[in-house]
Amino acid sequence: MRSFRRAIILSILPVFMLHWVGAAPLARSVSPSHQFIIYGADATLRGAVSDLAEQTKVNLLALLRQPDRWKTAVIINLQPQQANLPEIPPAELRFSQTGFGLKLQLDLTIARDLDGSLVERELLRAILLEMIYRKAPDVAPDTFFVEPPDWLLDGVLALTPGRDRGPLIEALSVSEKRISLERFLRQRPSVLDSAGRMLYRAYSLALVQLLIDEPDGRVGLVHYIGNLSHASNDLLVDLTAQFPSLARDAEKNWQLGITRLSGAQRYQLLTFAESERGLDELLRVKIPNTDKLLDLSALARQKASAAEKVVLNQLSHNLLLFAGQANPVMRPIAREYQQIVALLVRGKRSRVARRLARLQVTRERLVARMSDLDDYMNWFEATQMKNVSGVFSDYLSAAGQPQAPEPRRRDLLSVYLDALADQLED
Repeated sequence: MRSFRRAIILSILPVFMLHWVGAAPLARSVSPSHQFIIYGADATLRGAVSDLAEQTKVNLLALLRQPDRWKTAVIINLQPQQANLPEIPPAELRFSQTGFGLKLQLDLTIARDLDGSLVERELLRAILLEMIYRKAPDVAPDTFFVEPPDWLLDGVLALTPGRDRGPLIEALSVSEKRISLERFLRQRPSVLDSAGRMLYRAYSLALVQLLIDEPDGRVGLVHYIGNLSHASNDLLVDLTAQFPSLARDAEKNWQLGITRLSGAQRYQLLTFAESERGLDELLRVKIPNTDKLLDLSALARQKASAAEKVVLNQLSHNLLLFAGQANPVMRPIAREYQQIVALLVRGKRSRVARRLARLQVTRERLVARMSDLDDYMNWFEATQMKNVSGVFSDYLSAAGQPQAPEPRRRDLLSVYLDALADQLED
């Protein structure tokens, strides 16, 4: 449901911008988490930007499996496009040290052609900047601020639930030569052409996926972000310092990660039936060294063991990935299961049993409704469509042909009955 909400926000954001007529200079809106303070425009547009900012943060925290512990607010200033100042960029992030602490301000120029994905990217940059300097609020005024690397921005955005990763995986598949990890980290995407930029985003997806798949990879990624303010000039050393397993053979792991991603084909959406079967398979997971299956209903009433927590962690990760591949109708179901599993990992069981029961009822209703829908569509295509698709051609052809008479039996009783039937017909 959240990925659907984000898609709606991105689609309607330009519409709000076209109808914006300006507001009082001090008009502002505060997001639900109070981290984002939006100035300018009208209340509708400020609300849309607030929703997009909150959803961007929720997606990042879900990927990192971290609670929301923000300390520095982000000021978002919505300003109209000025014809006499065409050089003003559509989005500009200002990060500075003031006498009252750190200041994060994102200036968005409201224009007809403003790209909603650009707004989402700059919001993510601001959120990551706050995380980088969260433990270092007293930075000297003339200090050079370290921004989050482009590969981190692109990788996190590519892993957003519901995002189409097909073009990125295809770019990896058709690439003739793969670059080394060190060379990739030193690339500057701003100077690449469109094809190179697409490939850079694909490599970014592969790197972030590789890192979070490492043992305690999400914890390592959180530490990496938190230590970026003290980063050195050697990007590879900084990265491997937080991922010891990656450091043992970084280049080999990097190439294996690219191969695994390019061959996964996870971007192809499943049908509803395939999604339902896939969800069942994910939930029917065995506990290591036992013959027992993981029972979410039982864990909603009792504390999970150490072995069950390991399985729950892996299940949460698998459900997060499955949500992006599942049929759109099943994505909210998968996301709900992922949230429930995440709660059980943290030992929070309040109202989990009720949510599981409600989720099971919803699934049963969806299966019944989709079955009825399939039956109706099959009937409509077979009997009502003017242009025949050919799907039912064989069936209709066989049904319309006269049935060949069955050969008559030649035993004495059959011959007698056939003769008797002929006489009665006469």
